[in-house]
Amino acid sequence: MILKGSQRGAASNLSAHLMNDRDNDHVTVLEVRGFVARDLHGAFAEAHAISKGTKCEQFLFSLSLSPPKDHTGSEQDFVDAINRAEEKLKLSGQPRAIVLHEKEGRRHAHVVWSRIDAKTMKAINLPHYKLKLNDLARQIYLDHGWSLPDGLRRDGGKSPLNFTLAEWQQAKRVNLDPREIKQSFIDAWNLSDSAKGLQNALEERGYFLCRGDRRGFVAVDTKGEVFSVARMLGIKTKEVNARLGDPQDLYSVDQTRDIIQSKLSDTLHCYIDEVDRKHEKDFEPLKTKRSAMVANHRIERAQLKRGQAQRWQAETEERSARIDGGIKGVWQKLSGSAAKIKSQNELEAWDALKRDQSQRDGLVKVQMKERQSLQRQIDTLRRKHAQDRRILARDIAQSMRTADQMERMRDVERSKTRTRETGLRL
Repeated sequence: MILKGSQRGAASNLSAHLMNDRDNDHVTVLEVRGFVARDLHGAFAEAHAISKGTKCEQFLFSLSLSPPKDHTGSEQDFVDAINRAEEKLKLSGQPRAIVLHEKEGRRHAHVVWSRIDAKTMKAINLPHYKLKLNDLARQIYLDHGWSLPDGLRRDGGKSPLNFTLAEWQQAKRVNLDPREIKQSFIDAWNLSDSAKGLQNALEERGYFLCRGDRRGFVAVDTKGEVFSVARMLGIKTKEVNARLGDPQDLYSVDQTRDIIQSKLSDTLHCYIDEVDRKHEKDFEPLKTKRSAMVANHRIERAQLKRGQAQRWQAETEERSARIDGGIKGVWQKLSGSAAKIKSQNELEAWDALKRDQSQRDGLVKVQMKERQSLQRQIDTLRRKHAQDRRILARDIAQSMRTADQMERMRDVERSKTRTRETGLRL
């Protein structure tokens, strides 16, 4: 599993994010341990209150766990990985909450620990936690026999198509997959050996090279969104500068935005809006199908949860009935049969817990298979829309080049006219 952790505060924001069932098909609170409160909001508020007795501001440690795309993790898979991470980070016994998210046919987990040791009222230090988590992630991949991603291989570098949360959020603002954006920059980079070459290659893909305030070379898309060239390529800024030279010769971001807006004709603006509307309309049937599927899956899980709760209650009462009260109970203790019954009850309770967990995992796997089938249709449509955007970007770039050529022709004609007028006056 890919493990990504961070120290943080903002307990209310984090709990709201983890319980967000609008952007996730399903949200399951798997465990709340070590808190008086049994819900996520209350647990994190409790951790915040305890942290007030210390100077620690980032009193929580949040960890996300993502299995490979072709693997659906069971509840036990996530718990086992979390326990290993807890031990490696020296957070054993700390209050924690585990939440499972399902989205687009994939399942991942989040776990949040309180960093405050209630006995000493000090925050637990987490030195080199990124290195420790990377090492553990590699071990988990090897233990399961999964193919190691480039970022965890020790014989290769980090994949340039990995993206950060900030890059993902930026891509969502322009309705693109961040991998698609990065691939466009990488393709343009591979086709060019100079700033001018990269400028032309990027324009074919709907991005316009310019000078950033602090980041050197950046690019702006037709909606005004700014992208760092080095970050999109996954290389160092000095490597970009070595090939492209001095960015001071380029227009600034604001100038480039003004140029884009002035050169985009009303027709192209309408075309952009039309493509956006068409893409939204294309997705409507799949969105409706997804909403219906998610609602049905939630009903099935709720029914299973109720059924398991009723069965657990009945089985608990049955086990309790084995322990006699009064004189018979005293005899059971003296004869040793009470201890045997207690041991039997504990074993049966554990087996019942594992049975219920297996049933939940089984239902999730069946539902995930259905959800993944729908997701393949969604991904196919996204690829078609990506092709539409590439064609649109090419048309926009061609329109802007045509406008440039016409402007230069007008400048030449104005220059000739001034020269003739000057000659006539002389």
